[in-house]
Amino acid sequence: MTRLYFVFFLLFALIIEPGVRAWSKEGHVMTCQIAQDLLEPEAAHAVKMLLPDYANGNLSSLCVWPDQIRHWYKYRWTSPLHFIDTPDQACSFDYQRDCHDPHGGKDMCVAGAIQNYTSQLGHLHHGTSDRRYNMTEALLFLSHFMGDIHQPMHVGFTSDLGGNSIDLRWFRHKSNLHHVWDREIILTAAADYHGKDMHALRQDIQRNFTEGSWLQDVESWKECDDISACVNKYAKESIKLACQWGYKDVESGETLSDKYFNTRMPIVMKRIAQGGIRLSMILNRVLGSSADHSLAPT
Repeated sequence: MTRLYFVFFLLFALIIEPGVRAWSKEGHVMTCQIAQDLLEPEAAHAVKMLLPDYANGNLSSLCVWPDQIRHWYKYRWTSPLHFIDTPDQACSFDYQRDCHDPHGGKDMCVAGAIQNYTSQLGHLHHGTSDRRYNMTEALLFLSHFMGDIHQPMHVGFTSDLGGNSIDLRWFRHKSNLHHVWDREIILTAAADYHGKDMHALRQDIQRNFTEGSWLQDVESWKECDDISACVNKYAKESIKLACQWGYKDVESGETLSDKYFNTRMPIVMKRIAQGGIRLSMILNRVLGSSADHSLAPT
């Protein structure tokens, strides 16, 4: 794919309605903005060079692209890469058991995708790259999927499609449990505390890990010696949260409101922070001045 064609391709994708199994646009944008703010100079330069010119160096402007093209014929195969379906009520993730597409294709889940695109970016060396891979796509897919794996309902139960088939009401309007975690909680938090200003909400999240209650946890969030082990940890965190907070005390047809919002909102904000911090860690290590290729699987 030529650079000119890819720019056209991305521009056309912006008019496509996103799919339903992903952080909302707002969640992905905040995750990528947090990550880009934490990039070291060499990695920041590499990211800017990989983005099309019209993005103006802003990674977050294209972080929803994988949702926008997932139902296109060419990219239909990527749809299973946005999530993990786990056995109902197991409340656990096992890579060999759970990381596959509906046809049993191995490694076809969000955990496998992160490993794959981390490996691809690891081939980028001082402005050159392995011609087998589209490095711009690798960057966008990795950035997006690092958001997805931190959304707890993306590692949900098989029978309800990660809460998508659990129809309910969020305050006064119709929704479903997956969408509550994708977008409803984020938008309600922005409206209630920041006058619908998403920039202010992101700044609030950032303050929590730069000077607030998460400050002492940041180094442990970034710990990663092997990408395979790390993505397994991220997925296990999500299914645990889905069981303890997502599904708990929720029945189809009911109305979720203040009690559910007030107890789950801090979890959503923390997962956005973790996703952004961990994405920056990976990009710094595979694209930085002393690129750590041991992080990327071969």
